[in-house]
Amino acid sequence: QVQLVESGGGSVQAGGSLRLSCVCSRCILSTFNSHDMAWYRQAPGKQRELVASITSGGSSNYAEPVKDRFTISKHNSRKTVFLQMNSLKPEDTAVYYCNAVNKYNTALESWGQGTQVTVSA
Repeated sequence: QVQLVESGGGSVQAGGSLRLSCVCSRCILSTFNSHDMAWYRQAPGKQRELVASITSGGSSNYAEPVKDRFTISKHNSRKTVFLQMNSLKPEDTAVYYCNAVNKYNTALESWGQGTQVTVSA
């Protein structure tokens, strides 16, 4: 069974940076390489929202609020997806999750525990 394990969250002040990692445990490498991957976040009292996605070919897309601040990348041999977050804002505070997605950005696997990001003003 595929297991997604997120890490790298923490508490930072506004303007700071964090780098999140998501390891796809028990993934078959060829399957991981062929899937598009995405980062989502869920703030308290809000629905989970898509933050960034990356195709198997390496093309990336970002939600408007994080454009030019966040960068998604993928290390195929390590079955790991990263999210570099710069110029963090208090409104970026949320639990961040990763998942494999289809072409409609629908999550394909069970959700992991996520990693908490807290940005103070």
